[in-house]
Amino acid sequence: MGFAVLGVHAHPDDEAIWTGGTLARFSAEGARTAVVTCTGAPGTVRAGELERSLEILGAGEPRLLGYGDARDAGAAPGAPRFVDVPLDEAVGRLVAHIREFRPDVVLTYDGYGSYGHPDHVHAHRVTLAAVEAAGYDQLFPEAGEPWRPRALYLATIPRSVVAAQWEAVFGAPPEPGHVLPGIPDADVSVRLDVGPWAERKWAAMHAHESELRRGASLTMLTSLPEQARDQMLQNEWYRLASGQPVLG
Repeated sequence: MGFAVLGVHAHPDDEAIWTGGTLARFSAEGARTAVVTCTGAPGTVRAGELERSLEILGAGEPRLLGYGDARDAGAAPGAPRFVDVPLDEAVGRLVAHIREFRPDVVLTYDGYGSYGHPDHVHAHRVTLAAVEAAGYDQLFPEAGEPWRPRALYLATIPRSVVAAQWEAVFGAPPEPGHVLPGIPDADVSVRLDVGPWAERKWAAMHAHESELRRGASLTMLTSLPEQARDQMLQNEWYRLASGQPVLG
């Protein structure tokens, strides 16, 4: 089947922002790559944008869990919010994707959801539970044959990079005690150089036109000073949460 990488993200656009370079790199190297998106529904604007982003990154067709966004009622009209559904339900749906795709590596957010969004934090929790559950034949037997990924990696940012980006945007270091995203530099397991795929990552981010128009976090990233933006486009950082070191 070949080496395979599966990203698990909360919203359309997160696949490009947090793991776009990684997905593009492994796809270019011949690996199977895919993304499960926890919120969003087929036929919506954002689902269409996700499809275009994944095509650019070489990561297959959208795999939507179909839940609603904690902050956007239009993401999946009529569906419950992802943060409100029973944990076992969401875990079971993700287990089915893991067992069907059979990835060597799963990527998701760190414990703070990379920057604290409730859907991101919940995606972290659901992914940790699903990666563990997918290997047990006693759990979710209806979801397919058990599969245990070799490694689970958490997308994050080193604190030193966060501080530098903050100063680049605001012209001063963060105030003492301000809650910042990221983790201590020493806790970062791997920095991936994705510079050769930065243009593809950038194009995938711009596939999410509706997010750029409404001034979401994607807009903040695209409006960074050029040097700071290039650092975010050309590098992706991860902490190894479980399994064997695979990325490098």
